[in-house]
Amino acid sequence: MSKRLKRWLIRTLLISMAIAAISPLAALAEGEYTALELAKSINTMWVLIAGFLVFFMQCGFGFLEAGFVRSKNVTNIMAENFLDTTMTTIGFWAVGFGIMFGAGSGFMGGEWFFLKGLPAELNGLPPYAFFFFQFAFSAAASTIASGLMAERTDFVADLMYSLVVGAFLYPVVGHWIWGGDGWLAGLGMLDFAGSTVVHLVGALVGLAGSIMLGKRKDKVWGEMIEGHNIPLAAIGTFVLWLGWFGFNPGSTLGAMDADAIALIVLNTDFAATTGAITAILLSYLYTKKWDVGMAFNGSLAGLVIITAPCAFVTPNASLILGILSGVIVFYGVKLMDKIKIDDPVGAFPVHGLNGAMGTLAVGLFHTEAGLFYGGGFAQLGVQALGVLSATAFVFPLALLTFVIIKKVNGLRVKPEVEQSVGGIDAAYHGAPSYPEFVETS
Repeated sequence: MSKRLKRWLIRTLLISMAIAAISPLAALAEGEYTALELAKSINTMWVLIAGFLVFFMQCGFGFLEAGFVRSKNVTNIMAENFLDTTMTTIGFWAVGFGIMFGAGSGFMGGEWFFLKGLPAELNGLPPYAFFFFQFAFSAAASTIASGLMAERTDFVADLMYSLVVGAFLYPVVGHWIWGGDGWLAGLGMLDFAGSTVVHLVGALVGLAGSIMLGKRKDKVWGEMIEGHNIPLAAIGTFVLWLGWFGFNPGSTLGAMDADAIALIVLNTDFAATTGAITAILLSYLYTKKWDVGMAFNGSLAGLVIITAPCAFVTPNASLILGILSGVIVFYGVKLMDKIKIDDPVGAFPVHGLNGAMGTLAVGLFHTEAGLFYGGGFAQLGVQALGVLSATAFVFPLALLTFVIIKKVNGLRVKPEVEQSVGGIDAAYHGAPSYPEFVETS
């Protein structure tokens, strides 16, 4: 391509971008759009872009979990993460969205099933835009559980529980806290972007599944089964960190409050930062090795702990919460091994323990209602009630779900599959991740 043609293309592109930027303002000046219509368009694009980032977090979860499992089960964990998204979509479209946001009772909504009868707007947005953003959250809850159950779960069983999460378990708790007539919302519980609604719920489902499955056949308590690819886990962590900049600030559901968005972005980043630093320092203190995998989980723990309070606390509080999250995830991983629950990727300490702590942190660090700011125990009490209620609802129903799946389909792969050289990848998918280097027979 000649230099002259390149210059012409660049000029054309710049002129086109300028016209695209100026046109809405010109139309507003001419009375073609009202200020409210323009604001709605901007808010919609903001929420959709944030939703795209949240959706892309599925890629992050997939890479992270793939890096933390063995090479013979990489195709399987990627397939689970990919298909979890599709199954959650179906469940959330059919009934989940209506249960979560439709009017009904304090327990659950009862309208908008199959997206029928939607109003013209929801929270100032086109209803389909609001649905897409919320669907991306439900997919994250389902994917969190797959990490706890990695390397031994039957593939069809994974699809079945993902459908249940999207259709019922996640939406009911979401209705309690985010629904217009939810009973916890009525009591004043605050969970800005989902430390409980998304992360604790997903972790509780995974915990129930891990308990039902039992440990991996070659898991020895007190010893860690090494993941096969730390660079892959690093990519997953970076993708998740980026995705959280849609997850948390996108939950404003509008782009008009620039100060709030800036605060949420900074709080999100700060908590991840100190979470990573704390976790890797603790690992060095105990082992004299800089455990980068622990740093990855520390950053994710910080992101989880700040998800509920991100709009209500100061940046300095976020740094403190990140430190706390690093401590929780480091000792939480040790606790899971001590109580003999096999969690291959450390998902429960990251999402469960820090999801609960992040929810409680609202009652401690909220700049207007928090205990440390003179707000007393009222907010902390309702936050604790929310954590306990979500746990009491999700965990036993998840156990029941897995009992039914076990009877209907089977829950765990056969021992000979689990212990074979080709693993689940060869037996279930016929597609090893590294066919040049791994025998499949």
